[in-house]
Amino acid sequence: MARMISLLITLLLFIFNLLLWPDIAAGTALTYNVAAHEKACFYAWVDKAYEKVGFYFAVQSGGSFDIDYVVTDPRNKVVINGNRERQGDFIFTANYIGEYSFCFSNDMSTFAEKLVDFEITIENEPRAELPPSKGVTPEQTNNMEESLIRLSGSLSTIARAQKYFRTRENRNFSTVKSTENRIFWFALLESALIVGMAALQVFVVRTFFSTTKRGHV
Repeated sequence: MARMISLLITLLLFIFNLLLWPDIAAGTALTYNVAAHEKACFYAWVDKAYEKVGFYFAVQSGGSFDIDYVVTDPRNKVVINGNRERQGDFIFTANYIGEYSFCFSNDMSTFAEKLVDFEITIENEPRAELPPSKGVTPEQTNNMEESLIRLSGSLSTIARAQKYFRTRENRNFSTVKSTENRIFWFALLESALIVGMAALQVFVVRTFFSTTKRGHV
């Protein structure tokens, strides 16, 4: 029983240390509406060279659900870029210390706005060290830390899957809405054509009988 209590205390201390040292993984998740012909840039600062930088984005609505993007390093060199992409998930190594820019461009659209969900994550290699705890060996601490890291990775995978399904749902909803609008306008046009044909037939019949009466007279 005492061993379980010690393990629980160690777990709580580890979580508390994660909260105290947010530099282990700093992330930013945002939603931005990119107007037509607009170029929107966002920035992230890297404190150490060779850190891992994660960049995820997905177009949720607008036009054909595509957008241009470019990521540049502090020396204004392009790290990754793409044109007319619907979504992307990248991890690259930051070779230089400084400010990295993440830009979205909606130049291809004349009037359509693009709603973009994106996330920028910077992960540092050092980890917070746990304070010594009585009755807990280093192997147990390492095993618990590895289990928590695996759990964090699984939660990140689930979060990415939820974002993917959300993107698919928004796109499918947009397709259904566009199809409903087309059906509505097609039905309206069809009804107008039917009414017009009926009016034309009545006009032709009345004109025919009027001409016939005049001929007999």
